[in-house]
Amino acid sequence: MTRAIPLCNSSDLVEGDRAVPFDVVYAGETCRGFAVRFDGVPHAYLNRCSHVAMEMDFQPNRFFDDSGQWLMCATHGAVYAPHTGQCAGGPCRGGLVKITLGESGGVVHWHTDWNLQPLGF
Repeated sequence: MTRAIPLCNSSDLVEGDRAVPFDVVYAGETCRGFAVRFDGVPHAYLNRCSHVAMEMDFQPNRFFDDSGQWLMCATHGAVYAPHTGQCAGGPCRGGLVKITLGESGGVVHWHTDWNLQPLGF
């Protein structure tokens, strides 16, 4: 059973701009996720390059390349399609781990899954 977890106001996700970070537990491990807006739609992924499992942002919450069309791993140059997370070039193995988002009433929510849960306190 999935749950919708409030993430941010819709206005916080600006097209091609900074990501909104959030913490999750993925497969029992605490990880960072990030949400971006691309082509008007919010998308979220684990902040983990598929080439080497390390965070991708080159500056805090910055994932888009200079063109604003690709998500890029700052360490190895792997690029990913923002709307699918699939590898589009560089040293990557498959794609990013997608986190399902929903948007309604001016709020963006992320959705839990069997292997994706909120961070407990």
